[in-house]
Amino acid sequence: MGTFNVAVQIANVVERDQSFTIQKMLVDTGSEYTWVPEPLLEKIGVSREKKDLSFVMANGQQITRSVGFAIVRVDKAFTVDEVVFAEKGDLLLLGARSLEGLNLVVDSRQKKLVAAGPLPAA
Repeated sequence: MGTFNVAVQIANVVERDQSFTIQKMLVDTGSEYTWVPEPLLEKIGVSREKKDLSFVMANGQQITRSVGFAIVRVDKAFTVDEVVFAEKGDLLLLGARSLEGLNLVVDSRQKKLVAAGPLPAA
């Protein structure tokens, strides 16, 4: 598929004016969660809601990290999602759960995110 980066805005769910933008976040459909720098999440008041969740890295290493709730925005699309408090050395990733909530899919030919189209309903 190839790799590419997008600009992603992260905001506090309650105090939406508390936000920041990461200009280059790696789109990673292989990662369930979105990984955001711990100091930036703390700066905008995102709380650790789930502590010591276990994750398996691509190299097989098992680690633990905390998770909180934030608004994730790419261009005009936005969603509320769980985000990982990434520590020094962790990659910054836009994960599959956020992509689904944003209703965006990867266009691998053009290396960009595109609208997924109408949402299925019962």
